[in-house]
Formats: sequence, structure tokens, C-alpha cells
Amino acid sequence: QVQLVESGGGSVQAGGSLRLSCAASGSSSSTVYMAWFRQASGKNREGVAVMNHSGWSTYADSVKGRFTISRDVAKNTLYLQMNSLQPDDTGTYYCSASHEKYGVSWLSPGVYIYWGQGTQVTVSS
Repeated sequence: QVQLVESGGGSVQAGGSLRLSCAASGSSSSTVYMAWFRQASGKNREGVAVMNHSGWSTYADSVKGRFTISRDVAKNTLYLQMNSLQPDDTGTYYCSASHEKYGVSWLSPGVYIYWGQGTQVTVSS
């Protein structure tokens, strides 16, 4: 199994930055896609960014140009650098992972089977 633990959340003012980390443990030999999701109060969970084993990545339109996903394979850690934060970025951020699949939308939460407990991000104006 794969265990995921997020860290790095906090409270910042609009325009500020945060860097989230996701530490992975357990067997991940076939877990080649890792992603960040977020969920605001009263809203559905939405995909933020995803990266695969070869370095391919994609982002939600709302965060393009502001967020950057990266992966340190040696440390088994996934990162999300968040710049120019806005109040709409507020929510609980979750790290997730998936085995290889075909014909799926990688920003859809149903694709992923491994999830962390989440870390809270609050952006004030």
C-alpha cells in the first residue's frame, strides 16, 4: 500500500505564497501519477495539478501560471508551489496517487485510490 502525508498549509494574505509537501511511503513502484486536489467548504473536490513518472504535468485553468507541481523521486515527495494566492484558493488540499490508467481525466478525483488526510490553506483579503 501507499501512505501519503501532506504538510505546509497555513494562513496567508492575498498575493502571498505557500509550498505544500506530500511525503509518500510504502510501495510506489506502480504508482506513477500523483496529484493535488482541493476542497472548499460546501463545494466539490476539484483537481489542481497532476504529474506523472516522466515529468508530464497538467493544471486546472484557475491555477495556471501561479502554481507549480514538482516531484523529488529520491525523497519520495511531491510538492506544490503556490504563488499569487487568492481567497478563492482557500480550502483543504489533498495529495493523491494512482496507478497507470488509460482513457481517464487525470484531474478527476475518481481516478485516484490513494489519499492523504489533507492540509488546510486559508487566504485572506
